[in-house]
Amino acid sequence: MKKMMAANWKMYKTRAEAKATAEDFISRIDGKLPSDREVLIAAPFTALESVGSVLAGRTGCHLCAENMYPAEEGAFTGEISPEMLKDVGCGFSLAGHSERRHVLGESSEFVGKKVAFGLKAGLSMILCIGETIEQRKAGKVQQVIDEQLEVGLSEIPANFSPDSIVIAYEPVWAIGTGEVAGMEEIVEAHGFVRKMLKNIFPEKANEIRILYGGSVKPANCAQIISLDNVDGVLVGGASLDGESFSQIALA
Repeated sequence: MKKMMAANWKMYKTRAEAKATAEDFISRIDGKLPSDREVLIAAPFTALESVGSVLAGRTGCHLCAENMYPAEEGAFTGEISPEMLKDVGCGFSLAGHSERRHVLGESSEFVGKKVAFGLKAGLSMILCIGETIEQRKAGKVQQVIDEQLEVGLSEIPANFSPDSIVIAYEPVWAIGTGEVAGMEEIVEAHGFVRKMLKNIFPEKANEIRILYGGSVKPANCAQIISLDNVDGVLVGGASLDGESFSQIALA
């Protein structure tokens, strides 16, 4: 199983800035990316084609969308379909990032529809899950993970390929705050995610990658990806700079 080093650029970068960052990043990892690594860049919709032109044809590098809408087409103003994403070269899409859930109000049910529809449309899907600080203090970490996983994966096709589903555990309180979950907390949460996956998909659970997201930096990445059941990272702020993200990708 290859480690996935995923960048999430959120609402940053014009097309020119995105292309320049992608080019800088690629120049730093060119010929150096270990064979057991995959790199993924989730760029804003407007920058997908620009970033895709840089990643095209490079082994182990993938273009990802930050979001998608679960419909082929229609009167959904402001939304983007899986076919539109595939048309610009996307092979992956995020679903259920904490900012979509907690800032924009997306429910677990709606996130689950995205995951299922994206898979059926031919995208690989990254399901983001994680608790708020209030939920953690209330001792509800496992309850939150259980609900978000169960609902988020409830409608996916029975014949899905395990490499087409990725789970990203991102404690909401650690995103963009500089706070990182302790190593024991990460191991505990990822272990519970794996346990839940085994309950849901007994024969495929061990082949599904689980990423950690939340203030990942070059200084802590190597330790994080060495932990049990951590199959890569989902990186926000530290991925916006080509040099910083290259250090993470090669950690």
